[in-house]
Amino acid sequence: MISIPLPFVVALLLSILACVLFFRREARSPLAFVFIAICALTSIIVGLRWTTDIAIFKALQPIFASCIPVVAWYCFANAHHKKRGYFLHALFPLIVMVGSLTYPFWRPPLDPLLVLVYLGYGLALIRSSLNRQKIPENVRLTDVDKVLKAEAFAGVMLLASAVIDGAIGMDFAFYQGGHAVYILTLGHFIMLPILAGAVVVMSLSVVSEQKEEPELEPENVIPKANSVATTKESSTPVLSEQESKDIVAKIDALLSSKEVFLDPDLTLDRLARKVGITARQISIAINQVYGRNVSQVVNEYRIERAKELLISTDKPITQIYFDSGFQTKSNFNREFSRVTQQTPSAFRRTQR
Repeated sequence: MISIPLPFVVALLLSILACVLFFRREARSPLAFVFIAICALTSIIVGLRWTTDIAIFKALQPIFASCIPVVAWYCFANAHHKKRGYFLHALFPLIVMVGSLTYPFWRPPLDPLLVLVYLGYGLALIRSSLNRQKIPENVRLTDVDKVLKAEAFAGVMLLASAVIDGAIGMDFAFYQGGHAVYILTLGHFIMLPILAGAVVVMSLSVVSEQKEEPELEPENVIPKANSVATTKESSTPVLSEQESKDIVAKIDALLSSKEVFLDPDLTLDRLARKVGITARQISIAINQVYGRNVSQVVNEYRIERAKELLISTDKPITQIYFDSGFQTKSNFNREFSRVTQQTPSAFRRTQR
């Protein structure tokens, strides 16, 4: 019976997923396509390296492996709207490439470097996912929790990959690499598909930037960011109680009068451009005043609209969550239960 090495099976599955994203040709999916294509190529190279033992694949394996955590971080950073210092992150794959292609003229510690790169980016993603004040600006507000969970999963998978790389190094040190192929194969079978899935979840929740109607300049609403006090540890502005209340009042007025919460693709970035206040200041002000993030507050407006429709109409619940600004029933049910401690159907029965 013909047997196919597991890395090639993983590469085939990832290639199919990459093709699906490519042919969808959505503005939000190119980054996910690039990442999954890199994962598929890495898996192919791993399979060829351990089945053919050709020198070129030994050199290419660490190069492609070093790109995975960097591109994964880039995908989530793009969802967060971070645009500073991207080119600096290309240094890590560049250093690995130089070290790998010049071997054996010199022997750089590539394995420890890869472990550190995976650890660093894994911890960065987990830390970002736990920071509820700085929610992703380019993600639908209904999908924020889902994207933060995907970001945390991606970070955990990078940490797991660092452990796998460390285990392979230990295996070569003590057992001459006798178990390395099994460790690496199992790691790729588990880590790459989950990591790719996390990036796809994020990409499907990102809303591409587009020109909005009336946008206000930030300086016309509140002081510029450099006029607001900042903490010594970071550039995060510290808003006074009155400044936070003023910002929240403007957000409430926009949500109440123009009902922008009915836009299912509403993001923090779009909300910021509509009201003319920076996304960071909106996020901080709402956390200070409400003790919740922007996503939860906007969803509470949507739930209030849903409650009105449940009481005053006979529309099916499926139609009601669409009419309230939600895109999926799971998000609607989760937020409805959080706000009312009831399911939508139970709420309708009790109110009638």
